[in-house]
Amino acid sequence: MSTWFKNLQIYSLAPGWTMTAAQVEEALAKHPLLPVNSASMQSQGWVAPSPGASLVYSQGKQLLIALGIEQRMLPGSVINQVLKQKAAELEQQQGFAPGRKQLRDLKDLVIDELRPRAFIRSRTVRAWLDFEHGYFIVDTSSPKLAEDLGTVLRADLGDLPAVPLDTRDAPSAAMTAWLATGSNPPMFLVQDDCELLADNPTKSTVRYVRHGLDGPELKSLIGGGKIVTRVGLSWRERLSLVLTDKLVVKRVRFLDVSEDDAAGGKKNDADAFDVDFTLMTGELSLLIADLVAALGGAKAAQ
Repeated sequence: MSTWFKNLQIYSLAPGWTMTAAQVEEALAKHPLLPVNSASMQSQGWVAPSPGASLVYSQGKQLLIALGIEQRMLPGSVINQVLKQKAAELEQQQGFAPGRKQLRDLKDLVIDELRPRAFIRSRTVRAWLDFEHGYFIVDTSSPKLAEDLGTVLRADLGDLPAVPLDTRDAPSAAMTAWLATGSNPPMFLVQDDCELLADNPTKSTVRYVRHGLDGPELKSLIGGGKIVTRVGLSWRERLSLVLTDKLVVKRVRFLDVSEDDAAGGKKNDADAFDVDFTLMTGELSLLIADLVAALGGAKAAQ
């Protein structure tokens, strides 16, 4: 499915804060993605979230946007190899090994020299403004990348009152309780993979993959002080996902349904995108609501 989010970094929007698609479009149009130039390592800007669309795709109070990123890739091993050669040449010229400052300056020169020839990696990170339910959601498993996108969007919009979603029950405490008692949260079923972390300086980690979670060994680990930091879940027998202790939802996918069937059949790209987006926003909005309820409800903003 062309619009389906695989990961959910979820932020709560300030109550009542909203913008129209036209207002967001006008703001983003001032910061389109430009090709990374030879003097830069990275370029960021907004791109169309769907083929042939403008910078904002909208259905009612649901807006989809996308941040484009072009980044020059300079592997550290390549930099160090050239730096070593340059340092050896400099040592031969001056009769003694270069000092720390010389090496730092030399490294900067090497990076400047290699930058124009660096491979350029392009990627797109999508974000969803759900003004109907008050959420801002970024499709990435990386908290840093989500924060970077939020920073760019906040600067371009002039405001983005969004904070990471917080629930009354900490995800780690809730997940640990589910596995310790062998219970399932409402609308969810615990699946056969999880990760446990020792709550002590060793931070030793135990992972279960495709392994039953109802045995005495796991309960013994929890009884010994380990806490659950991620667990696989299925939701309403429709989606599977992984929930982390940071309240990040990863690896979202349909259960036993092909993508074409889930989208109701494909007629053309535009129709398919409309159907995909409608299905995604409806399903994931309900998923988030059930997840928040399973974690005791959303914590009131301070």
